[in-house]
Amino acid sequence: QSTVCEKIMELLGQNEVERRQRKVHILSQDSFYKVLTAEQQAKALKGQYNFDHPDAFDNDLMHTTLKNIVEGKTVEVPTYDFVTHSRLAETTVVYPADVVLFEGILVFYNQDIRDMFHLRLFVDTDSDVRLSRRVLRDMKRGRDLEQILTQYTTFVKPAFEEFCLPTKKYADVIIPRGVDNMVAINLIVQHIQDILNGDICKWQRGAMNGHSRTYKRPFPEQTESSSVLAAGKRSHLESSSRPH
Repeated sequence: QSTVCEKIMELLGQNEVERRQRKVHILSQDSFYKVLTAEQQAKALKGQYNFDHPDAFDNDLMHTTLKNIVEGKTVEVPTYDFVTHSRLAETTVVYPADVVLFEGILVFYNQDIRDMFHLRLFVDTDSDVRLSRRVLRDMKRGRDLEQILTQYTTFVKPAFEEFCLPTKKYADVIIPRGVDNMVAINLIVQHIQDILNGDICKWQRGAMNGHSRTYKRPFPEQTESSSVLAAGKRSHLESSSRPH
C-alpha cells in the first residue's frame, strides 16, 4: 500500500532529493480512475459508486503510461481529486528513474499490466486495520461515518474478496503486517539499493535469459498488493491502497 512505498522512499533518502533528480518514483493506480459521467459522479458523491471494481480504472491509459516509463520516457500522469471524484486538468510529471514503485488495489488484476512487473509484492494487512485506516482517512475527506461504513460493506469488502484477494497468488513476495514489518521493508530497500548500484540479482539474470523463476513465500511473520518492473536497469515496484 501507499504507506509501504512512502516508507521505502524515506529509507532510501529519496524524499530529500529534488523530484526531477530522484532515482526512485512512486506511481499510484489511483491516478488512473476513469472520468465519471454526470450520473456516475452523482452516485459517487452519495457513496453509491463502486471504485473498487476493475472497471473503475482506465486500464488502457495505465498500460500506455507504464510502457512509456519502461522505455525511459518522461510521462504525464493524471491527477485525481478524491473529494470531488474527478480527474483534474493538472497532471503530474514523472521523469525517467531507475526504479518506479507502482501501488494500487488491483495492480495484478489485468494480465497485460501484471506481466510488466518484475517483482510483485502483496502487502497483507488485517481487515480490521484496513477498515480503521479507511474510516480515519475518509472522515478527513469530509465524509460521514454512516456513508463510509455503508460503502465499505456494499462495495469495498465484496470487491476485495472477489477481485483483489484472488490476485495474491500472482505475488512473488508476501509482506505481512504492511508498514509495521520493518524486516521485510528493509529487505526490499536493500534489493532496490542493489539495483541502483548496478547489481543484478540472479532472478533478474534468469528473467533476461528467459528462465525466470517465481518464489512465493511470506516474509517473517504474516490484504492488499505490490511489484518491480524493469527495462535493463529500470525497475518498478508495486503495492496497494484503497483510495475510496
